[in-house]
Amino acid sequence: MFHEHRELIAELKQKDAHFHRLFDQHNDLDNEITKLIQSHADDITVETKKKEKLKLKDDVYNMIIKYKNSK
Repeated sequence: MFHEHRELIAELKQKDAHFHRLFDQHNDLDNEITKLIQSHADDITVETKKKEKLKLKDDVYNMIIKYKNSK
């Protein structure tokens, strides 16, 4: 996720516990979605998790951009 911002992400993960939590939650949801798809979970459950993941991705991205612009 956001490979072009790899260095900023590493900095933020060290400096901001909230960012670190959001980033980890996003990765955890990604793994959970993969497992749900593999186990043929119902579409509503998968779509709900995907929406949660997208919201986290937006939050993470906004924090990256805000941090980048403050430097």
